[in-house]
Amino acid sequence: MKDVYLFSGFLGSGKTSMLTDVIRQLKEKGLKPAVIMNELGKLPFDSQAVEEDVPLKEMLEGCICCSGAEKTEAQIQSLLLDSEFDVLIIETTGAAHPVEALDAVYSPIFAEQLYVKGIVTVADSKLWLNRETLTPQVRTLFMEQIRHAHLLLANKMDLLSEAEQAKVVYELQGFNPHAFILQTTNGRVPLHLLEGLTATVQIDQENIVKTPLSSMHLASRLVEFEGVHFTQEQFEEWVRALPDTVYRMKGYVPIEGVKNPMLFQYAYGMVQWLPEYIKMPAKLVLIGENVGTVGVPGID
Repeated sequence: MKDVYLFSGFLGSGKTSMLTDVIRQLKEKGLKPAVIMNELGKLPFDSQAVEEDVPLKEMLEGCICCSGAEKTEAQIQSLLLDSEFDVLIIETTGAAHPVEALDAVYSPIFAEQLYVKGIVTVADSKLWLNRETLTPQVRTLFMEQIRHAHLLLANKMDLLSEAEQAKVVYELQGFNPHAFILQTTNGRVPLHLLEGLTATVQIDQENIVKTPLSSMHLASRLVEFEGVHFTQEQFEEWVRALPDTVYRMKGYVPIEGVKNPMLFQYAYGMVQWLPEYIKMPAKLVLIGENVGTVGVPGID
């Protein structure tokens, strides 16, 4: 399995500085990184920071989210087929919601090949102190990126006084108690902190969650349906009973009387079914908080 990191953070927070430094550390350790970089504009300014020997896929004019999920899946599939790498880093645009970005990474087609280590969010410490100056919509996105981080970099600390630094760390800890908070300048993060992240739920044959629940915030879980079939009504009845902490699901669900497992997608309470003309593996990916404890029909 290949480790995957999602780099999140608001526009101008310092994600690209972090990216180039992490690539350097991976290479020094003898690991081969690959990068998927998403930018809002038509020109790949940030990607110029990635050295030529690193496999790179660019997505311009869009975000790695619902509308761009299929493109992202295609980029990942292409990397898996064409490039040799050990670690995949996905740098999302500053306008991407972390849950949507994680959703785009998870295709049931290649979910077993990838191990999502976690979301690393770079927060501009000065902007955090001045967040009330942002428009409500922008402020909400800024806060959501911080709330869903597994590792949080309080960046640009060199621009603050000691009192302001203490205030930022105290407030960030209160806002996201799940994340390890690192005070940084120029987005420098030691590689061992990244390697210690665990955002993918590992479940053994008895469906026992191996990862401590205290460390599970936003996480993912892959479920395989073997020898079971449902009616759409039965499956949707289960979906309606799910806790609000399940944000996304997608995969292929075996339905009675239908030849191939159907493509199923769920987001924010909305369900979509589409027929699939190729026999795809009957697998479902769940994304949310503490998804390891969610009972799945035919499995638990």
